[in-house]
This record gives sequence, structure tokens and C-alpha cells, in this order.
Amino acid sequence: MTIMTMQFEEFDISTSAAAPKNRASAGAVDGGALSLLRLQYLIDNTPAIIYSSVPSGDFKMTFVSNNASRVLGYRPEEMVADPNFWFDHIHPDDAPHIFSSLAQIFVEGQRSYEYRFRISDGSYLWMHDTLRLIRDEHGGPFEIIGSLTDITSRKVMEQALEQKGQEQQQLIAKLQEAQTQLLQSEKMASIGQLAAGIAHEINNPVGFVNSNMGALRGYFERLFAVLDDYDHLIAPGDAVLRTRAAQIKQQADLAFLRDDVDDLVLESMDGLRRVRDIVRSLKDFSHVDETEWQVADLHQGLDSTLTIAHNEIKYKATVVKQYGALPPVTCLASQLNQVFLNLLVNAAHAIADHGQITVRTGAADGWVWIEIGDSGSGIAPENLNRIFEPFFTTKPVGSGTGLGLSLSYGIVKKHGGRIEVDSELGRGSRFTIHLPLKPLVS
Repeated sequence: MTIMTMQFEEFDISTSAAAPKNRASAGAVDGGALSLLRLQYLIDNTPAIIYSSVPSGDFKMTFVSNNASRVLGYRPEEMVADPNFWFDHIHPDDAPHIFSSLAQIFVEGQRSYEYRFRISDGSYLWMHDTLRLIRDEHGGPFEIIGSLTDITSRKVMEQALEQKGQEQQQLIAKLQEAQTQLLQSEKMASIGQLAAGIAHEINNPVGFVNSNMGALRGYFERLFAVLDDYDHLIAPGDAVLRTRAAQIKQQADLAFLRDDVDDLVLESMDGLRRVRDIVRSLKDFSHVDETEWQVADLHQGLDSTLTIAHNEIKYKATVVKQYGALPPVTCLASQLNQVFLNLLVNAAHAIADHGQITVRTGAADGWVWIEIGDSGSGIAPENLNRIFEPFFTTKPVGSGTGLGLSLSYGIVKKHGGRIEVDSELGRGSRFTIHLPLKPLVS
């Protein structure tokens, strides 16, 4: 029996024993009963569930207002009868926080909590619970009075707002990533234009120097032929003249000059050929005039990129090429060359002393694949899922932007392809690019 029910039973105006002796007393009793009925009506219809509990132990409920049946689906008497009712119905994820701090009410006098409470159909409602400690005349704990308010609608709204905020943050992050990639693309386009301009400027002097070296070689051949003819002319002549000619040839070290000039010219022409190859690789790599999708030879792109990356690789690794048969691929060649460059440079950086970089290619079922592997340090398992995130890098501060693999991922995805990575710590990594022969270009 609840406290409130006991108070109403004390005012039973239907019995003669409890009836007043005069009308004034009857009026007072009637007024008191009406006030209590009014109070009962207000408590039963307030939005908050009013309850009381003992201020110790399991905080057993001693009173619960009737509106609990409307809000929670439980009868007040069953809530009061079970000493563990309150604890047993709090969501398991919320209970530890409440239990660990509930004793503070004896210091602070009042506590508020928000938690999920299991109702009669098994679902949970979010409740706001305010508990207040009532003390007796000696200052000792007497009773806990509380109010439970259903805040589920507010919580749903807060969660929706939080989700919307998270979506906005993700959108902002995507916009920032897109802006960064756009800036990087513009930078690469500028580098491509610069490379193409340099290639054009270098081509002219390389062309005429190469031509001049060829002519110079011919001149030296003619000059030495003239000297040989002089030798033949003076051979049957004066001995003094032959001796003097031999001394001049010896002083000039003509035999050495004949061999060395030829070697110098050949080495110079080989150097010019290498410069010409680098210039051609720069042009092939940049593809500055190729902004549209077109059919390209990926092996040519790989070779030009290896030439560009030669300085990064030559001291760190030996490059092994295992090219398969690749059909032409519809692509943005300069962007794929950028992907190849990022993977090759990363492979070189992953090798501590000297190792091997393997470039393999192949094709099957309308797809081509390009694998770039290294014998470097490998990638830690916890980082494998993050390597394509923008700005993520395991390199020391100042040694990398963390954009290379992110940009590479975006370029391959634009081509309708994918990048797969297989890595083992201490053994190295393999990045495999899969590309369709004819991507769906939007």
C-alpha cells in the first residue's frame, strides 16, 4: 500500500465514526478531502512520474504516481513491490554511470541523470530523472523524492541533429579533399606544362649539338686520313724528314688522340641520346596536350615514368621489368603516369639500403593490371586501412604530404578501376592497379 493511498484512507467521509459533530467541522473535512483529491488528480496527470524511495541500499521505491502505467506500462503497485525494479529496468549500458555516482546525492543533495528505461513492451524510453534527498529534523537521510520525464522525442531530435552534423563534417572533409586534389591537379598540370616547355627548349640545342658532334666526328676522320696520306708521301723520301715527322707525331701523341677523339665523340653522342630520351620521357610523362580520354600504351607510360624516377631509384633498388602483353587502354595517360610515379617513388623510399623493385603487367577478361612491388620494410597491419586517406603518412614530419596514395586512389577510381595492396612487415609491399580496357567515361 502506497503512502498516498494511506493518506486518502484516513479521510473516509462515508463512515459515521469519522463524521464531524457539526457543520463547520464537516465543511473543513470536505474541503481537506477535496484538496487531496485535487492533489491526486494533478499528480496522476502531470507529465512527470513522481516517485519516492528509501535513501539507502537498493533505493527501493515506496511510492509511484499512477501516471506510470500510462508512460511506462507498469502498475505502480508492481513497481513498489519489487525492491530491484528501478535497477533492473535501466539499460545495461547506462547503469554503470548511474550506480558509480549515485552516492553523491548524500553530499550534493540532488542528482540528475538521463538514461534509457525498459518499458512494458520491452522497448526503451529515454528518461530524465531528477532525485532529491529529504533529510529529517536531525539532518539524517529520510527519503528520496524524484521525478521521471520522458525525453525520448528530444533525444531522437538530438541524435538526428548529431547525425546531420556528422554528415556535414563528412561533406566538409570531402570538399576539403576535393579542393586539395584540385590544387594538386593544377600543380601537376603546371609541372606538365613546364616539363613540356623545358623539353621543347632542350630539344633544339640537343638536336644541333648532336648534329655537330656527328659532323665533328667526320672531320676528325678526314683529318686523320690526311695525316695518314702525308705519312705515305714522305715514307720513300728523306730520312731526316721522316725522323722529324715521327718526332712531331710522338710529341702530339697522335696515336692516343686518334683513339681518344673517337671515344670522346661516341660518349658525347651517347650522352646526347640519353638527354633526348629523358626529354622524350618528359613529354610522354606530362602529356600536356592530351587532356581528353584516348587510347594509350601503358608500357610506354611506365617506361617514361621509370626514366623520370631514375634518380630516386638508382641508389636504392634494381628495377626488374616483367611485362606481359597489354592491349591499348582508354585512359588519361598523364594521370596514370602520376599514379605510377607515386608508387615507384614510395617503393624506393620503403627500401632502407638496396633492394629490388619489380614492375609486372598483364591482361585478362577486358581488364589490365599493373603491379609495382618492392622488397622494402612493408606496411604495419594497423595502417593498411588508412594508407589511402588524405594526409595520412608514416614518413617523418616534413618528408611527405600524405596525398600521393590518396590522389592515386582517386585517379584509378575515376578510370573505373581499383588498387589492391598486399604487404608484410620486413618483406615488402605490392600495389596492383586494375583498369578496364574501356572505362565508362561520364
